[in-house]
Amino acid sequence: MKTIRPFIREGRRWRWLRAGCAAFLWGAATACAPSHPQIVECRDAEQIRALCGFQNPEDLALLPGGQEVVISQFGSMDGTRAGNLAIFDAQSEDSAIAYVGSASSTGGGEGGGEGGVWGDPTCPGPPSALFSPHGIDLDALPGSSLRLLVVNHGSREAVEFFEVRPGTPFSTIRWRGCAPAPKDAFFNDVVHLPGGGFLVTHMMPRGSGAWGLLKAAAGVDTGNVYAWQPGGGYTVVQGTSAPFPNGIELSPDGRHIYLNAYSSGEVLKIDRASGELLGSAQVESPDNVTWGSDGRLLVASHRGGLSDQLGCMELEHGACGMEFAIVAVDPLTMETETLLLQAGPPMGAGTVALDLGGGDLLIGSFASDRMLRTRVPR
Repeated sequence: MKTIRPFIREGRRWRWLRAGCAAFLWGAATACAPSHPQIVECRDAEQIRALCGFQNPEDLALLPGGQEVVISQFGSMDGTRAGNLAIFDAQSEDSAIAYVGSASSTGGGEGGGEGGVWGDPTCPGPPSALFSPHGIDLDALPGSSLRLLVVNHGSREAVEFFEVRPGTPFSTIRWRGCAPAPKDAFFNDVVHLPGGGFLVTHMMPRGSGAWGLLKAAAGVDTGNVYAWQPGGGYTVVQGTSAPFPNGIELSPDGRHIYLNAYSSGEVLKIDRASGELLGSAQVESPDNVTWGSDGRLLVASHRGGLSDQLGCMELEHGACGMEFAIVAVDPLTMETETLLLQAGPPMGAGTVALDLGGGDLLIGSFASDRMLRTRVPR
């Protein structure tokens, strides 16, 4: 087993959010004190296991067969702190770093090879050592390999293309290309489109900082969804403007977009062809979204306020205890059911829930040196 670098965060890299806290709370003397402080000890809780030794496992994707999981180990939103991609074995619970910066730890070259370079032909090359992954998505390719899309903030704003192939003891991850973001775009999550393209959420203009957060909190549309197609570049998807777009999923037939509007507390169901709003579900501060094995959407919902989020972002080690929930959303009726409500030890600030089958959920976080594993009655 290769050791994964533990979580370390430098608070100065979140100055734009600290400024947002001051703007939101108008300088109240104690308003930025988190209600659930830092968690240092890594211990299990009742019916919840703590899996330790990770770096901000912000997003997760399950490989076919249900045994291995790709982990997006987040660095920072401003791209000044590096992260990496890791592989986790859900049976043995061993893990290994699979991609760091511009070189893969599992061997092989960069780009090119069978099938050529993927993505935009103007892509300048592999990510730098500041590679900072955020949202991810997996899709099957002809044969036995997979395509992994990764939002990257490090040294450039882009969606990176990777190839995932079976290997021993872990699957391997190889960089194959990128699609640099449009000017001022600030990405969050990504999902494959049929035919080789993808959808990616744009939260707010890069550099808008506290002003962008204030506008989103006031219900102003600050971002949208972009569609990217090979040979066609980026276009705005009609009907997707929202206050701080976050997680995104697509119906299996590709017709419907499920978009998490973080600042308005909604999961939106949008017709991809027309942009028509077909329904919505009220979910407080929805972050990432995945498909559950029962056909419902699993949405990670933040229940702490901005003060708790600021507390999370200031941590130098351990885990944030901010309250979160995992909410199941019926994609047809948009009815909701809260499957899990968690705050404090062993981990808070959940960003994603991955259904491992049999009722087992694997939960990641944007501010933690661990993941949670728990069984939820279904």
